[in-house]
Amino acid sequence: MEETRERLSHIDDRLEDACRRAGRPREDVLLLAVVKKRPLETVRQLYELGVTHLAENRVQEARERIPQLPDGIAWHFVGPLQKNKAKYLPGLVQWVHSVEKLDVAEALQKAFAKRPELPPLEVLVQFNIAGEEQKHGAARDEAAELVRAVSELDRLRVQGLMTMAPYSDDPEVSRPVFRKLRLLRDELQERIGLPLPHLSMGMTNDFEVAVEEGATIVRIGTALFEG
Repeated sequence: MEETRERLSHIDDRLEDACRRAGRPREDVLLLAVVKKRPLETVRQLYELGVTHLAENRVQEARERIPQLPDGIAWHFVGPLQKNKAKYLPGLVQWVHSVEKLDVAEALQKAFAKRPELPPLEVLVQFNIAGEEQKHGAARDEAAELVRAVSELDRLRVQGLMTMAPYSDDPEVSRPVFRKLRLLRDELQERIGLPLPHLSMGMTNDFEVAVEEGATIVRIGTALFEG
């Protein structure tokens, strides 16, 4: 528990410093703990230390692990999602960060329509801002049409955009990618007239730069569990 507490405290300090540099309140940025394949006991420790938003990135692992963890957790799904797996997510997660195609959104709509007692699913539309072939995400030129179409699905609630920057030891490599996502969000809000309050961007290697560029959700895994 003490090691987990120290890692969390260190990340909180870094987040606080990044928010200060950006002139933003710390409350603007959600720490999302990506707990894929991590020991359940350590995950429980994070929750006990006040981290209430956790993420998995594979549907099968989410189905196996989430029921074993406390009910008070808000669960996010951050990995690639195939439309045939959407049916497993109602009642399991409250957020999906990886909607990159309309057919995936429609599959989620159909799944959540069968569970009217649940609130709408909070979704982020994922874009491949860096244009990397191996990365998931929609192309920028599809943005307005895709976001508008997803927003029309009544069992989904579009909360913003998500991207992944190319991995680099130098976090400054990520800065232009994050900036482009923020500018895309601003453009879409103006064109569509839809509030898009959240930007999910930044991971262990570059989350401070992401905060400086406007991230509201940072997806942290390695730094919470290693080192």
